[in-house]
Amino acid sequence: MRIWMSALVLATVALPAAARDQIRIVGSATVYPFTSAVAENFARATRSRAPVVEITGTVAGIAQFCAGVGEQYPDLVNASRRMTRAEIDGCAKNGVADITELTIGYDGIVLATHKGLRPLSLTGVQIWRALAARVPVDGRVTDNTADNWKQVDPALPDIRIEVLGPPPTSGTRDVFMDLVMHRACQTAPEVATLSKADRAEVCGGALREDGRYVEAGEYYNLIVQRLAASRGQPLGLFPFSYLAQNSSQVEGIPIDGVAPTLASINSGSYALARPLFVYVKQAHMDMIPGIAAFLAEYTSEQSLGRTGYLAARGLVPLTQAERQRQAALAVMRR
Repeated sequence: MRIWMSALVLATVALPAAARDQIRIVGSATVYPFTSAVAENFARATRSRAPVVEITGTVAGIAQFCAGVGEQYPDLVNASRRMTRAEIDGCAKNGVADITELTIGYDGIVLATHKGLRPLSLTGVQIWRALAARVPVDGRVTDNTADNWKQVDPALPDIRIEVLGPPPTSGTRDVFMDLVMHRACQTAPEVATLSKADRAEVCGGALREDGRYVEAGEYYNLIVQRLAASRGQPLGLFPFSYLAQNSSQVEGIPIDGVAPTLASINSGSYALARPLFVYVKQAHMDMIPGIAAFLAEYTSEQSLGRTGYLAARGLVPLTQAERQRQAALAVMRR
């Protein structure tokens, strides 16, 4: 998908001479392992400097990417969700008026626990009841005070509610809020009788800040390590690829009866499946050397193919036809 903006805005931007010979990429921690692997292979194949890939989170990464055109700004941004219209408009206002969106594959957001602990299976509504900052109690909206999963639903075990997850700058958290918290709230029976204002408060509200949801950063390997070392049974919220790479230590729990697997994410039956993206600043294609060759490596069969090296790292691959479409997008207007 190519995003076209005002040519007039772009035309007013004076492009400075290149002051660096190294591609700079910012953004999502979810996409980071895949882009880093491509950067390493690109450097070996071309004998050039490997691109710098930084974890900033999707939100902050897009803000940096959209800040302007010139060697001081990033060339690409990794994103664990699609750019919003407001972000696209913000790019345009800063002269970033021509962006290429590449879909690199699919991923699922998982809730995982230490391997071998008591099995747990949750519904979206149960997760919302446990983590929403404000919930209805006897028809009135109040602060959420549930301490354990059994208080959320008597059918669940008496285990303390504790979820380690990413901060608000994370695209993974954005998608979790959309696919679980907001959607599940709309289907919760106790919400149906609320006024419109109360429904908006509980369904569009924030996560708890009383220790039940713990902002553990966007370095997901650290969350995996904390789960593996824990003597309790906290849950970790992170991308499927980190589950696939650490399956000897952690295991994903089913959500709405479907476990997070390559097959369920590929089929779309897993509720938290989502596409992953890389955005390219077209104005930098002739400014920073190597971007075209880097994109060719990224969209190649050896990278994005069903048996490519990114699939081995936990990326749920595109179909062959989808990959070819992304490769065609990557070579347009080089």
